[in-house]
Amino acid sequence: MEKFTIEHKDCFYNENTDNHEVCPMILVHKLISGKWKILILWYLCDGPLRFTDIKKSLPNVTQKMLTNQLRSLEEDNLIYRKVYPVVPPKVEYGLTEVGMKIIPVLKAMHNYGEEYILEMNNEN
Repeated sequence: MEKFTIEHKDCFYNENTDNHEVCPMILVHKLISGKWKILILWYLCDGPLRFTDIKKSLPNVTQKMLTNQLRSLEEDNLIYRKVYPVVPPKVEYGLTEVGMKIIPVLKAMHNYGEEYILEMNNEN
């Protein structure tokens, strides 16, 4: 956790949580920030996908960017990468047990987006 430098004492919510050296919100932000990470996690909620399937779901992402985002998520133990010993090579990505714990957060974000759309449509 040494890569996260913002201390929990600086968090406005620090009195309501356990005493951590790192602010949990800053940690989560660092884990899922990135142009495509949230959407990658979202699409993996339904089960493992191959690289090409993820790429099809995110048509505006470059191969290099997608590879970088997947590597970062894998390094943070949110997703796994499984390589099958076949020709041509088959690689699959899925959520780890730790990664599956973010599903309720992603669903809450989806629900918020849906409510936001409805409210904005009602204002117009």
